[in-house]
Amino acid sequence: MYVYILTNTGRTVLYIGITNDLRRRLYEHSSGRGDARKFTGRYQTDLLVYFELFTTPSQAVAREKELKGWSRAKKDALINAFNLTWQPIDLATWEG
Repeated sequence: MYVYILTNTGRTVLYIGITNDLRRRLYEHSSGRGDARKFTGRYQTDLLVYFELFTTPSQAVAREKELKGWSRAKKDALINAFNLTWQPIDLATWEG
């Protein structure tokens, strides 16, 4: 299970989600781009800047809830420690 953070091109909005298939979920987010009925469409948040892998769904759900409760500054610091330039992560070439 993955917990992930998406942002938009202006880096002004963060979206935190959970999935068991990160590639599929990113595709779904990018497919819904511009759909104002969905958060990621409304705010154009489809750039992956952070993710974590968990062995159980309960661990991932707990972490997602924890991150959603953090301040923006704390979330920014977490992303900076993982991806200092906030460049979109390409899972096809990402080596960790």
